[in-house]
Amino acid sequence: MRPSEYTANGTPVSAVKSHRIEPAAAACEWISLEHLALGSERVGGMVVRSAQVRKVLKTISRLSPYKATVLINGESGTGKELVARALHTLGPVPGGPFVTFNCSNLVESLAESQLFGHVRGAFTDAREDSLGYFRSANGGTLFLDEIGELPLRLQPKLLRAVETHEIQPVGSSHNYKVDIRLVAATNRDLRAMVKQGTFRDDLYYRLHAAAILVPPLRDRREAIPAFVAHFVEHYNRLFGKDVKLVSRAAIEALCAHPWAGNVRELGHAIESAVLMTENDRITVEDLPIHVSDGISPELSDPLEESLDDGAPMMAAVEQPEAAPAGAEKAWPYSLDSVIREASKLALIRALQATQGNCHRAAELLGVSRYTVYRMLNRFGMAEGRSYRTFRKPIVRQA
Repeated sequence: MRPSEYTANGTPVSAVKSHRIEPAAAACEWISLEHLALGSERVGGMVVRSAQVRKVLKTISRLSPYKATVLINGESGTGKELVARALHTLGPVPGGPFVTFNCSNLVESLAESQLFGHVRGAFTDAREDSLGYFRSANGGTLFLDEIGELPLRLQPKLLRAVETHEIQPVGSSHNYKVDIRLVAATNRDLRAMVKQGTFRDDLYYRLHAAAILVPPLRDRREAIPAFVAHFVEHYNRLFGKDVKLVSRAAIEALCAHPWAGNVRELGHAIESAVLMTENDRITVEDLPIHVSDGISPELSDPLEESLDDGAPMMAAVEQPEAAPAGAEKAWPYSLDSVIREASKLALIRALQATQGNCHRAAELLGVSRYTVYRMLNRFGMAEGRSYRTFRKPIVRQA
C-alpha cells in the first residue's frame, strides 16, 4: 500500500472502510483527509454526508427535470446557492446561463430596471439598452437570493413575470418572452412577512409551490468531518499548501462548536487554520480562538445573575486553589484538560437535550453512539447515573 492509503495512526484506509470505524476511534492522534471524507459524496458541488442533506438531494433530483419555480429556505450560510446550482446542473439545460442576483443589492429607484431591463432614454443616464437579469438568464436559471428583501411595489411585477414568462423593460411598450427557471432563496420567514403585510401572499404561494428546506449545520454535525476535508483540500489548492492531517482534538472541537454561521462560518474557520499551520497538519492551536477554546454562547449559561458587573468569564473551568506560599505556581489550564472539559460539557448538554437518549445525543454531537458510550466511560459517568435527571452545569467565575 502507498503511504496515502493509511490513516495517520497506521490503520489501512481499506480496513477503516470495511469496518466503518469512526474517525475519532480509528485515528488515535491524527486523521487523514481521506479518512475524514469517508461515507460522504459530492454532488453538484454539494458535500453530502447526513441523512437530512440526502433528503434534500432526493428532492432536487425530483424537481430538476422540470422548469418549475423553486423556493429554497434556510439560515444564512447553509448553502442555498449550492442547492440552486445543483438544480441547474441536474436540470434539462445545464449548459444554459446561471445568473445570480441578491435582492438585498437592489437599488430602490433602479430595481425594476435591474430585473427587467430598460431601453435607451427611459430615464436619466439610460444611454443604452439594458437586458436586465431576466433576459440575461434566458435559456437557463435565474437565482434570486434573499427574495424577502424584494421591495413590495416590485412584487406584483415579479409575480406576473413568473406566471406568464413575459417581461416588459422600463420605457418599452414591447413584451419579451423569457425561457427561464426561477429559483428563489431566503433566510427569512416569508409566512410571517405575509401576515405583517410586507410580502404579497399571492407571490408567496406561487413561490412556495415547490420548496426545499436546507437544514442548519448544527442539525447535521455528522457531516462536519467531511466538510473539513473538503475545505482543507480547497484551501490547499487556493494557497498552494499541502495540509494532509487534522488532529483528533481539532475535529472534536469543530464538532462541538454551535456554528451559528453554518457551513460558511466553518469554511472561514478552516481557511484560517490552513493559513495558520506551519506544516502539513492542523492542530487545535491553528483553529480560530472562538472555536478552539470550546466555549460559545450556545454552550454556556447566562452569567448576569452569578457574576458581578465587569467580571471576567471562564466557562467549564473552576478557579484553582491558592498555592502555598513559596510554591511554584503551576498553570492549571493545560490544553488537554480544557479539551476534556469542553467535550464533557458538550456531552452533558446533548444528554440534557435528549433526556438521556444516547442515540439522539450521538446524533446531536455528530458521532456514533459507541463514541458516546466511550466518552461516558472516559469521564466516569457510566455507572449508576440517570442522565434524564442531569442538572445544568454550573458556570463559575474564574
